[in-house]
Amino acid sequence: MARALGAVRAYRDRARALGAARILLVATAAVRQAENRDELLRELAAEGDLDVRVVSGEEEARLTLLGVASGLPPMAGPYRVLDIGGGSTELIVARGAEAVRAVSLPLGVVALTEGFLHADPVDWREYRACAAHVAERLEREMWPALRPLAPDRLVGTAGTITSLAALDLDLAVYDAARVQGYRLARARIAALLARLGALTLAERAGLPVLEPGRADLVIPGIAITLAVLDGLGLTELTVSDTGLREGILLDAVGWVPAP
Repeated sequence: MARALGAVRAYRDRARALGAARILLVATAAVRQAENRDELLRELAAEGDLDVRVVSGEEEARLTLLGVASGLPPMAGPYRVLDIGGGSTELIVARGAEAVRAVSLPLGVVALTEGFLHADPVDWREYRACAAHVAERLEREMWPALRPLAPDRLVGTAGTITSLAALDLDLAVYDAARVQGYRLARARIAALLARLGALTLAERAGLPVLEPGRADLVIPGIAITLAVLDGLGLTELTVSDTGLREGILLDAVGWVPAP
């Protein structure tokens, strides 16, 4: 909690220095699920100049979809959007920027890392246990609602998937323009799993396009990505560099996508 408050204050001070008139703070799964969330919210309220929102899983899905729709060319017909986060995973069936149905599971890469993946480099028995847990959760909690719906196109957003695209593109420096719209094949994700899993945590952290703090989280992120592709019978996804953060900003200024 102290680290979270410190990070909020640092960003607030930066925003003030840049002339921000309004500072919006949006909390997602970590705060939604925390037993002491009210204590944290009291501390944030005491800061006095923050517009604080704790969004539900469904609202997080809506905002993510808004961000995705803002950055990709309009899609004819329905499609699915996958958003893998630290504390939750959202899967949305959408038409344009409108959610037809959305499911949010408290199944995120941080809890999976802490619960399953302890060896360095990856112990494949641990990975298989993690992947089996993910597949079982999706089968029980996500597919009954979403599998009957027909879209065969999947868009993936957030750090795991954009990092995988940058690695597959062999970028020396992350380039959002090249990542945006990139078609990432399941076979390439499986190859990246084998490559990354063979590296130590320090070696993974040294990869230029893997942002700090994601070296351990990318492995369970791959487990979720592969489980979703396999559960839907798909062989690739389209990558969106835009997502939740852009959706928050667009929603705050009242942006509405063209029909």
